[in-house]
Amino acid sequence: MNDGANRQAKRSARERLQAERERERKKDKRRRTLVVATAVVGVLALAAVVGLIAANAGKGGKDTAGPVAVPSGAAGKDALAIPTGSSEAKSTLTVWEDFRCPACKSFEVNYKDTIHELEAKGLLKGEYHLVTLIDGNMGGSGSLKAANAAACAQDAGKFTEYHDVLFQNQPEETDDAYGSNAKLIELAGKVEGLDTPAFRECVEKGTHNSWVAKSHEAFRAGDFRGTPTIQLNGKDLFADQANPITPQKLKEQVEAAAKGTATTGGGKASASPSASASSGASASASPGSRAKGSGSGTGSGSGTGG
Repeated sequence: MNDGANRQAKRSARERLQAERERERKKDKRRRTLVVATAVVGVLALAAVVGLIAANAGKGGKDTAGPVAVPSGAAGKDALAIPTGSSEAKSTLTVWEDFRCPACKSFEVNYKDTIHELEAKGLLKGEYHLVTLIDGNMGGSGSLKAANAAACAQDAGKFTEYHDVLFQNQPEETDDAYGSNAKLIELAGKVEGLDTPAFRECVEKGTHNSWVAKSHEAFRAGDFRGTPTIQLNGKDLFADQANPITPQKLKEQVEAAAKGTATTGGGKASASPSASASSGASASASPGSRAKGSGSGTGSGSGTGG
């Protein structure tokens, strides 16, 4: 009897211990998820706070002179947006990015999988606008040339894949590695079927440079203050810092929109889709590299987007 009671007691103790360990494991998982989500928002917000300003910088000069060659399939006002996902999706994610911007990379690293999943399900369509803030602030031409190369990838039907490769391999903000066409062509080798003579010629000639410059001018002309500027159905995803957006919340909002269910989250967007360089611009709460002033609005999330 005593042996049986002892075994039962030991078994009960083990079961209690296992149950306690499972509770702790779940608590740790929730804690890690919260920490990661908070860190992402913090990084993006900090990038907005410390963004530097360079008035009258970022103009492309002779590199952006000449006729505007619109990438294949570009859409939106003045055909300045590269579309992704299903055109029938009820939700639209509008993204203004610079391939040299660390805060843009932080956004892409943490939200990419969720965005791709929603696009694959036909629930989300993207509108990507490419800008050149960091070139003006840090010097160099990597923002311009990377954006042109991405537009060349769009011509080949490979924008999303190459876009992701550029952010995955983003150099340090002070390193103008993307100012090298050879580097951009090298990275095209990571996307199946992209490194073709047509793509190389497009990159080397800067075929879409003037289009990129026009996109950047649209960015300057509006009321947004930095990159990345991310809107879901016209609302700034990062406006409400008291209720930070997470990939899971983004997914829930898109799924709710597909079902016609109202959700809360995200702040009201500024009237014009751009991080403004004009002195009278109202500040969007979008995190990232800031741009304001009377010049070409070149800001940066220096050291904060890794």
